[in-house]
Amino acid sequence: MAWQKRIKNGTVVTAKDTFLADIYVSDGKIAAVTTEELAGEIDEDVDATGKFVFPGFIDTHIHSRDPGPTYKEDFTHSTQAAAAGGITTVFEMPNTNPPVNNAANFDRQHAHLEAQASVDFALWGICLGHLNEMDIAPLDDKGVAAFKFFWGYAVHEETYQLMYNYKPGMEKVIPPFHDGEVYKMMQNVAGTGRVFAVHAENNDLIQTLTGEVEARGGTTYDDLIAGRPQLAEVLTVQAGIDMARATGVRLHILHVSAGESLKRIRAAQNEGLPITVETCPHYLFLAAEDYDTIGAKMKVYPPVKTAADREEIWQHVANGTISHICSDHAPHTEEEKDGSLWEIPAGMCGVETLAPLVLNAASEGKISLNDVARLLAENPARLFGVDDRKGTLVPGTDADLTIVDMLKEAPIQRENLHSKSKVTAYDGFDVKGWPVMTIVRGNTVMQDGDLRETGRGQLVTPGNKGATVYGL
Repeated sequence: MAWQKRIKNGTVVTAKDTFLADIYVSDGKIAAVTTEELAGEIDEDVDATGKFVFPGFIDTHIHSRDPGPTYKEDFTHSTQAAAAGGITTVFEMPNTNPPVNNAANFDRQHAHLEAQASVDFALWGICLGHLNEMDIAPLDDKGVAAFKFFWGYAVHEETYQLMYNYKPGMEKVIPPFHDGEVYKMMQNVAGTGRVFAVHAENNDLIQTLTGEVEARGGTTYDDLIAGRPQLAEVLTVQAGIDMARATGVRLHILHVSAGESLKRIRAAQNEGLPITVETCPHYLFLAAEDYDTIGAKMKVYPPVKTAADREEIWQHVANGTISHICSDHAPHTEEEKDGSLWEIPAGMCGVETLAPLVLNAASEGKISLNDVARLLAENPARLFGVDDRKGTLVPGTDADLTIVDMLKEAPIQRENLHSKSKVTAYDGFDVKGWPVMTIVRGNTVMQDGDLRETGRGQLVTPGNKGATVYGL
């Protein structure tokens, strides 16, 4: 027997167990996880002494801008950044130009991205109400991982691009969809069995409150939150829960930012509803109080809120309400982020810093290493139905591995990021616990910070309908 790779002497970490074992890889698959030495020649031996070997980390929420405004970012750079940060699979969001709104555009995006990918990837499909209601089932057949609806956003009537700062009276713009249309979208997606994920902000409330803030000349971060308060998220989360109860759809709340939202979601989960929720590092490691130090780099939507919200979010990470942590990688240029807080775009780099920040939380005792495996690998794979190949260390699954040195200490440095844009709120953050090797289907794509064998990523499509994951 000839082995493609052996990772020896490492401490294997899953969501439930931590143990010493060697991992044997054959033909890009995990062949064995064992304490026994297996006979046969080994093409590549990796000594992981003193290191922790995780199932390959997954980032389910990235915006690579490709095709579209690729001057900000493209899939080549975002997947190289993923590899550098210990991520073995990314899920690309559908609001590209053109969007992934029908089967033909899915095929185009598949070919376009696979030619650039350094890690494996899945594709989200977008829900645009009556504009693509007939395309939902074909997109499911093609293999979208899930469907996303940008609740509260308008859509350009010709390009179907999202309009992030909608004002009534805009030309060639379809206003944000009303609740009846959202209900119909949920019914449609429920028929596929896939996840229906929402960006949860109430546009009507935001329009009213932002108008009040603008009228009094508000310019501070507190004014930004006054225009997009906790209530804007909570109203949409609650509406989503109630509609999900009526339609039976598997509802997923994206990038939750408000503690009160999580109380509502936890209650729905306790009721037995198939409702899940994710969060992102900016809601776990930042708070409104940090704006004076960090500045406009931390502007995202929904906005980072108070320290009290942050602590509530951590509590719901610990109790299992939150299924997983992802980056919402959404780069903009330095020039675009330099201006009035109201006018600059929302978003920043995140895919490369996701795992280091979460590992640092484990170093500080906020979560365990088993939680890291649960939040960055096993749960996202199960939720979106790719756990037959990704997110675990079960023999026969893809040999996707993230090897971590929990003793390595270094600051995040913006100049070392691999994205086109280097805009990050975490420049200078001290981190203890870093990915030191990223292996995708048995191929080492990053070692000790250096990229290797890039451009070998493949499309991943769900092997099943996925499972609702919450609770401990």
